[in-house]
Amino acid sequence: MQPLFKTVGIVGTGAMGRGIAQMAAQAGSDVILFDVQPGAAETARLALRETWNKLSLKGKLTAEQVTDLEARLQVAGSIQALAPCQLVIEAIVEKLDVKQRLFGELEGLVAASAVLATNTSSLSVTAIAAGLQRPEQLVGYHFFNPVPLMKVVEVIAGLKTSALVCQQMTDFTRQFGHTPVSAQDTPGFIVNHAGRGYGTEALRVIGERVADFATIDRILKDQMGFRLGPFELMDLTALDVSHPVMEAIYRQYFDEPRYRPSVITAQRLAGGVVGKKVGEGFYVYTDGVAQVPAEPAVPVVAELPPVWVSPKAARRTEIFQLLKELGAQIETAGAPSEAALILVAPLGLDVTTLAAVERLDPTRTMGLDMMLEDSATKRRVLATNPATRIDMRDAAHALFARDGKAVSVVRDSGGFVTQRVVATIVNIAADMCQQGICSPDDLELAVTLGLGYPMGPLAMGDRIGPTNVLEILFNMQTVYGDPRYRPSPWLRRRGALGLSLKHTEA
Repeated sequence: MQPLFKTVGIVGTGAMGRGIAQMAAQAGSDVILFDVQPGAAETARLALRETWNKLSLKGKLTAEQVTDLEARLQVAGSIQALAPCQLVIEAIVEKLDVKQRLFGELEGLVAASAVLATNTSSLSVTAIAAGLQRPEQLVGYHFFNPVPLMKVVEVIAGLKTSALVCQQMTDFTRQFGHTPVSAQDTPGFIVNHAGRGYGTEALRVIGERVADFATIDRILKDQMGFRLGPFELMDLTALDVSHPVMEAIYRQYFDEPRYRPSVITAQRLAGGVVGKKVGEGFYVYTDGVAQVPAEPAVPVVAELPPVWVSPKAARRTEIFQLLKELGAQIETAGAPSEAALILVAPLGLDVTTLAAVERLDPTRTMGLDMMLEDSATKRRVLATNPATRIDMRDAAHALFARDGKAVSVVRDSGGFVTQRVVATIVNIAADMCQQGICSPDDLELAVTLGLGYPMGPLAMGDRIGPTNVLEILFNMQTVYGDPRYRPSPWLRRRGALGLSLKHTEA
């Protein structure tokens, strides 16, 4: 198959530019490398040759293919050498004025039909194209690092970008084996926008002293199946990368509360405690390995109290079955005895509120997260309230750990850790659909491929149940009085009608 673009120019030959050059060459294009830093383009050429030789040793490329790929690479001595290119992709510094100057110069060099593409992750494609004579020829083309392994590419239409140009870039992406997703020119595009819920809500949880970093990471991995906890992820990406993105999207959306950054990451960034690459972030690293504190031991309790379950508990029937399997003594009267451990299972509300509303003894009341069925998780999460007695906390911990399943005990908050974080993720994704930033299908693809979530955010909402997500958000609004938990109209309407969050209107 002939490549869609015979000659492709790459401006900026760091790790991102090299990865894009590799994909373009492997799609069959001739590639011209240019960098303003002396020797940088040649270094990139040699690095790509080494990459292809390693792939040959692994049997993924033949010697003939390596020779052919190497022959497709050229190093440009000046920017004028890019004149023959049908496509030029920039992967330079994230500064609007620098990108604008570059594309102004490129526009005067290449043919009128040539496509100009920016790999920006945070700047407006429309703003980059604003001073061009042919803004319809400029498109956002956002890759993720490392380019060969991260198989999703965002194709972003600026306000004046030609539909034909977007289609060309979509087709070219498929030629080198990646998955294109289409996005409108909005802050964060798809992946960085949809990713706001995971870290920012986890930071709010830590800011309320609900649990420590390691516990929150364990809960989100074991309950929902995330590959990395939010603090592990921020340590990996580093706060000097992730915190500015938080600030940029928040400001570009005119201080929308859903995207509010955290003083915690701002302080750590100022102190240089940015993550794994410097040996210290939310975790301390020894030889590149995080030093994770051990989980608290399961308390030894001589005699467990009987258990009474609130009639308003989520999945109450399942809780009774679980208690039976754990060998608990279950009370079924209309009110708990004076000795009973009292269990509530709220969605979005805190244990304190339920104890007060249901007139339960708060000293004996504990919360159990039942957003998902117990069999679907690898960890149970319990919550105390400020008045919970130590003996009742320990009894609940010991009881729910009887079958060997991991148990975390956290402090009270509006919504358990997983409820808060997942509901926020789902709500932001629903709002993206409401804004028409992308299609529901492209949203799911982009997030699973670009962020590595166990499922797309809309699928998460459908898995939990849109009505349950709405209940969590409405109740969290009640607890916090904060507009950041305001449900998106997309979520509210589909939840009210019992429709899938992926359902699109006629």
